[in-house]
Amino acid sequence: MNLYPILTGNLKLDGGAMFGVVPKVIWNKLYPADENNLCNWSMRCLLIVDGERKILIDSGVGDKQDEKFFGHYFLNGDDTLENSLSELGYSPDDITDHILTHLHFDHVGGSVRKNQDGEYEPTFRNATHWISKAQWEWATKPNRREKASFLTENIIPIMEKGKLKLIEKEGEILPNVFAKIYNGHTDGQIVPHINFKGKTVCFMGDLLPSTAHIPMPYVMSYDTRPLLTLEDKKSFFADAIKHDYILFFEHDLYHECCNLQETPKGIREKDTFTLAEYFA
Repeated sequence: MNLYPILTGNLKLDGGAMFGVVPKVIWNKLYPADENNLCNWSMRCLLIVDGERKILIDSGVGDKQDEKFFGHYFLNGDDTLENSLSELGYSPDDITDHILTHLHFDHVGGSVRKNQDGEYEPTFRNATHWISKAQWEWATKPNRREKASFLTENIIPIMEKGKLKLIEKEGEILPNVFAKIYNGHTDGQIVPHINFKGKTVCFMGDLLPSTAHIPMPYVMSYDTRPLLTLEDKKSFFADAIKHDYILFFEHDLYHECCNLQETPKGIREKDTFTLAEYFA
C-alpha cells in the first residue's frame, strides 16, 4: 500500500466563519487572514494505492460551477485533481473506490463533471462511491442552514449514474480502511482511518480542518451542532493520543500532517510533517 496527497487547488473562506467564537486577535496569529478577512485553505485529497485498488478520499470543488459561484470563493493555486492524479500516472478512470467524508461542495464537487453533451456524470465512472447513509439522507433533504453547501448536481448524478454504497455503521469498509462517523459538523461525516506501515493515518475532513482547529474552543461556525463537535473532538483526541494517530489535513494550507500531545493547555500538535517525510 502507498498513500499520496492529491492537491486540487485552494479556496478562500471568511476567517470568522472558520473559527467561530474565537476572536480574530487570537486565531489570526495561528492562521492569518488577508485584508478582507479571508483565509486561504487547501483542498487536499488522499489517494490510497493498494494493489489493484485505487481509493480516492474526497475530490475538491471541481470546475463545473459558474463564474458567479466560484467568485465567492477566490479559487487559487495551479493544482487540479486531474493533474495531480496524472503526475502519479493515474487518471479518473483508474479510481476503483471513492470515499466521500461528506457532501459539502468543497469535498464532493470534483466527483461529478460535465461531459461533452453538457450532462452531469460521475468523474470516476469505474468507482464505487462510499458515503455514510446518514450523510446521504441529510444531504438529499437538506436543512435551511446547509442547503447552499449541498448542490444537487454534485450529489444526484452519483446515485443515477454511479455506483453508490451507503455506510450504515462504523467499521472496516475496505481492506485496512475503517470508517469512523462524527456528527457535529454535519450528520454522518466520515473520518477514514487507514492502517499504513504500522500506523493509523486519519483523514480529518472537517472534523479538524487544520492544526489551528486542534484547541477545543476552535469550532467552525459552519458546524450544525457545535456542542456535539466538542464531544466529537474529545472522543477523537482520546483515541489519537492512545494510539498515536497521524492526522492528515484536508484544508490546512501550511501543514499536511501532525501528531498530537497532551500539554498543560490541553491537546496540541506535537510535530508537523508530510506523509513522505514521516514514512521516508
